Amino acid sequence: MSADQASRDLSELEWAKSSYSSEEGGECVETAALPESVHIRDSKDKEGPVLTVGREAWGAFIGMAAPTGL
Repeated sequence: MSADQASRDLSELEWAKSSYSSEEGGECVETAALPESVHIRDSKDKEGPVLTVGREAWGAFIGMAAPTGL
């Protein structure tokens, strides 16, 4: 995949903002999921860097990060 194609693909993704994010600022995260990967970015810097991880890695992260007892 070329850099141009990757850039175009990211701009066309449907981003979802974290339910913990508020309009007051602070740490805000958005994710966009594709069948093979999950993209993560700072919602306050939509043109900034994007972290891309595999679906397996994302699932493992969520499993470890999610609070228990909810």
